[in-house]
Amino acid sequence: MLDSTDDQSFVKFDRVQKSYDGENLVVKDLNLSMPQGEFLTMLGPSGSGKTTCLMMLAGFETATHGEILLDGKPINNIPPHKRGIGMVFQNYALFPHMTVAENLAFPLEVRKLDKATREEKVKRALDMVQMGAFGGRRPAQLSGGQQQRIALARALVFEPELVLMDEPLGALDKQLREHMQFEITRLAHNLGITTVYVTHDQTEALTMSDRVAVFEDGRIQQLAPPDTLYEEPENSFVAQFIGENNTLEGVVTDIKGPDLCEVKLDGGEIIDAKPVNVSKVGDRTRVSIRPERVEMNPERLQEGAHTLKAEVLEFVYMGDIFRTRLRVAGNEEFVVKTRNAPDQVRLAPGTHVDIGWLPQDCRALDA
Repeated sequence: MLDSTDDQSFVKFDRVQKSYDGENLVVKDLNLSMPQGEFLTMLGPSGSGKTTCLMMLAGFETATHGEILLDGKPINNIPPHKRGIGMVFQNYALFPHMTVAENLAFPLEVRKLDKATREEKVKRALDMVQMGAFGGRRPAQLSGGQQQRIALARALVFEPELVLMDEPLGALDKQLREHMQFEITRLAHNLGITTVYVTHDQTEALTMSDRVAVFEDGRIQQLAPPDTLYEEPENSFVAQFIGENNTLEGVVTDIKGPDLCEVKLDGGEIIDAKPVNVSKVGDRTRVSIRPERVEMNPERLQEGAHTLKAEVLEFVYMGDIFRTRLRVAGNEEFVVKTRNAPDQVRLAPGTHVDIGWLPQDCRALDA
């Protein structure tokens, strides 16, 4: 699951641990390798250890154990300002008494670049984020989205090889946030910058990243490209945390092969699933199935599909999709998402329907 052996890695956490009180580990034995140019997102709930990892990489926190390497060199004892890393924070951290251009020139002055070079780099960075006309303004004269662009430009102005971003879009409204997601990803890839991005927003992680590391309880639960993470979660936590997910509780009653097991649900129904975190008959399991993989017109399903009886509890129009909440095998939070199509029948609460899915879309995970 964890990629820790690659010597070509640009960023590497080697058995890193972090404790603030000497007893409780916030980060537990972290092994993580990143190649140059990758956009990696650390995703997880509050307190899962993702921001602590970012702060250790930046140099604002010290690892209790283990080593952090940048381009093959240990950086544990190098102060933050000498690591050559660009940082973008949620609160922008712009100097209010300086103009936009002065904010961008500051990291270049610290690096003792001459005035002409500074001006050229500031202009290029502002053009990069489409803010070329705003150099003379103060941060207070800019909107939140404009301030975030300036914060991004300041992180890029000295052309770092690594940029760290801590919840940078958290303060923006939904539409602007989505626009900035694509802007940041495009910039990072165009410039070939290695990026570590921290968020608790799953959609952000899925749309922006080359790979996502899902954190929980100080450990990486799964490290994979976004589509793998969503389609093939390795445990119940990842399945529940990434996107919307249906679960049905049961017991494994037969292992039919490496890719198929039989599960008896707690309601008595028998279904087939792909065994992921189960190994033997008698194992308790939580079966996971995505809402869009469930078909409410079972006649459309291929041969070998399962069908179960369900009762409609709620039918919600959401524009591009319909979201139907059902009672299935005793679970009253079972959701089906169907595309808004002309032939979609609007189902009244209390309606009894058959639903179905293919066994390969159904994963038997840990209980």
